[in-house]
Amino acid sequence: MSHRNAPLTETGRLRLARCVVEEGWPLRRAAERFQVSPTTAQRWAGRYRASGAAGMADRSSRPRHSPRRTPTRTERRIIKVRLLRRWGPARIAHFLRLVPSTVHRVLARYRLARLSHLDRATGRVIRRYERERPGELVHVDIKKLGNIPDGGGHKVHGRSQGGRNSSAHRDPARPRTVHGRPNLGYSYLHTAVDDHSRLAYSEIHADEKKETA
Repeated sequence: MSHRNAPLTETGRLRLARCVVEEGWPLRRAAERFQVSPTTAQRWAGRYRASGAAGMADRSSRPRHSPRRTPTRTERRIIKVRLLRRWGPARIAHFLRLVPSTVHRVLARYRLARLSHLDRATGRVIRRYERERPGELVHVDIKKLGNIPDGGGHKVHGRSQGGRNSSAHRDPARPRTVHGRPNLGYSYLHTAVDDHSRLAYSEIHADEKKETA
């Protein structure tokens, strides 16, 4: 599989190299024909001379030697602290007197899960469950919210004037009053969440009965 930014596929590299090596095309002519630089054309022609068609494959960009890589002993200390204490990179770095970016690279290199993906009690990776198909299971939750009258509630007018929303009035034509102000009652926010897609939908209703939910 070619690199995503490669100007040529392996087949295109092979055609370019054969034009230069076997058919004797000048590098500049081959570069213009395959829309690459002369340096690129020279590189693939050289690999073809050295390795044949096998040399057209991508090579790893990882360096053969990394003299500045974190020592293995330090990496083991970082991993040990992470597994035993379940700390983040910044706290581990302060504890071991290292740079946070170094600790982060080591944790990422060994694919240690983020703390947000771990159970803090056991240290195990949390595996989120979900149903196989949308609509197979829907979670419904209800949040009760007190209605605030026009002009503000007790935080604006004080407890004696604001009143409290103890219950919704039964007859809309004759609303209850508390300290001379209408008691507006509650509204109920019904929220449904699909277990598979985690899609959420909400509606505001006047009650929290099971039929409404």
